[in-house]
Amino acid sequence: MQKSIYTKEQKALIKTLRHIRKRANLSQSELAAKLGKPQSFVSKYESGERRLDFLEIRSICIAAKFSVKDFVELFERFLKEKHEA
Repeated sequence: MQKSIYTKEQKALIKTLRHIRKRANLSQSELAAKLGKPQSFVSKYESGERRLDFLEIRSICIAAKFSVKDFVELFERFLKEKHEA
């Protein structure tokens, strides 16, 4: 199993996380404030520098007013797309 943070799956996850933040019209700082975290928390997971567990992803969905079910469906859609190199 590939351990790079730049796998196809990780790229799709980052794209999904960024998409739901932007859909909620939140800056990284605004989302971080809703999560009670510093802006660097959001920046690091959106850049792939930090990985998230499921509970963190659920908190992000709640803060962005996006259902976990819809998050998973969007992730799967992005995963099926051809990724740019």
